[in-house]
Amino acid sequence: MNENSLRELLNSIAQGKTGVDDAIARLRLLPFETTGFATVDHHRSIRCGFPEVIYCPGKTPEQIAEIFLRLASGGGNVLATRAGKAAFEAVAAKVPSAEFHELGRAITFRAGPQPKAHGHIAIVAAGTSDLPIAEEARITAGILDQHVTTHYDVGVAGLHRLLAHGTALQAAKVIVCVAGMEGALASVVGGLVSAPVIAVPTSVGYGASFGGLSALLTMLNSCASNVSVVNIDNGFSAGYIAAMINRQTQA
Repeated sequence: MNENSLRELLNSIAQGKTGVDDAIARLRLLPFETTGFATVDHHRSIRCGFPEVIYCPGKTPEQIAEIFLRLASGGGNVLATRAGKAAFEAVAAKVPSAEFHELGRAITFRAGPQPKAHGHIAIVAAGTSDLPIAEEARITAGILDQHVTTHYDVGVAGLHRLLAHGTALQAAKVIVCVAGMEGALASVVGGLVSAPVIAVPTSVGYGASFGGLSALLTMLNSCASNVSVVNIDNGFSAGYIAAMINRQTQA
């Protein structure tokens, strides 16, 4: 149960639309619910502003589906990351309106219409090979009710492609910059905008890129002071943090 669901329940009780027994049954799941293999945190949204997210690797499709159902039943949006088709099929059997984003490897469920967001997050990706991580960031920020724009395949090897998006990037409240290889894109973007830039190194690259370590070190050593860095291939954290930053513009 998220904050809005709790408010709706309290209003329903006050108006006499919900009986005491029914209210107790629904509140019994707060603040968490134990399934036997997982402890589902129903208060995460109230404490942190966003609901709990399911990390799929290491879980069976059946476990993912059950956790997904419990979270969806709580009344809020649901996100499962690093999900495969088997996981989605299990989730869809329990939550038919769930959506699978194959490129971003995510499953989402939206409880209601997306509210209007102020400001926007720009997702910038160096190359097509970086898109799975960029899409993970986009999907994450989107299911957290943020307005997102994308600017893909604009790496520094063709700098004119990035500069063509200069006006749009300067209008963003926060930018997620996804790049592999040498990871230089984040520094370039940071030098073009006044917004915070969240750099995401990816494991895309040839042998000397060391599975993303080269891009990570480049981004950590960025000469652009507005650049911060998340872990290799961690589009989820970048999208989540960007959503938290952009939400501050809505206060």
